[in-house]
Amino acid sequence: MSTSEHALTPADTADGTAATAATDAIAPDTKDWTWVLERPCPDCGLDTPSVVREDVAGMIRANAEGWLAVLAGDEAALRRRPAPGVWSELEYACHVRDVFRLFHVRLNLMLDQDGPLFANWDQDETAVAERYREQRPEVVAGELAEAAETLAAAFARVAGEQWARTGDRSDGARFTVESFSRYLIHDPVHHLFDVTGARA
Repeated sequence: MSTSEHALTPADTADGTAATAATDAIAPDTKDWTWVLERPCPDCGLDTPSVVREDVAGMIRANAEGWLAVLAGDEAALRRRPAPGVWSELEYACHVRDVFRLFHVRLNLMLDQDGPLFANWDQDETAVAERYREQRPEVVAGELAEAAETLAAAFARVAGEQWARTGDRSDGARFTVESFSRYLIHDPVHHLFDVTGARA
C-alpha cells in the first residue's frame, strides 16, 4: 500500500505531444511502505510505531470525518489535479474508501484463517478502471463513511491473542493484526495530509 503522491505519466503521441487521455494514466508506485512500522513518517508526521492498537478504530473514524469535510468542498476543485503528476482530492478520497474496504477483507482473512496470503491489489490500475476522477463526491462521501465505520468496528472487536494472528503479502511482507492496524492507519492519515497539508 503506497502513501505517496501518485505520479501520473502521460503517454506521448507520435508528434511528441501528450495525449489528452493520458492524464488518467498512473505510473505504478512500487515503493515498500512497511518502513512506516519502524519510524515516524517525515511527511505526514504520524509516529506509526507509537500508535496504540486499541486506538486505531477511533483514528479511522476521526480520519473519515476529515475526508467528509474535504468532500463537502467545491466539486470542480475536488476534481482538479494540483499538478500533472498528483491525484485530485476526489481521486485520493476514492483510494482511501477502497483501502478501508480492502483492509476489512484482509483483517477478516487474518482473523478467520491461519496465515492467509493476501491477493494482490493494484491500486493504480483500480483508479483508472473505476474512473475515480469521474465519481460523484457525495456518493464517495457516503461510501467512504460506511467503509470506515465497518473497518473501525471490526478493529474495535479485536481482542487478546487475535492481535498476534498473521497474514502475508505476496512480496514476503508478514503482518500481525497489530502491525497491520498501524500500517493501515498511516495510509489514510498520510493521504489526508496530501490534500490538506495538515500534519498528524
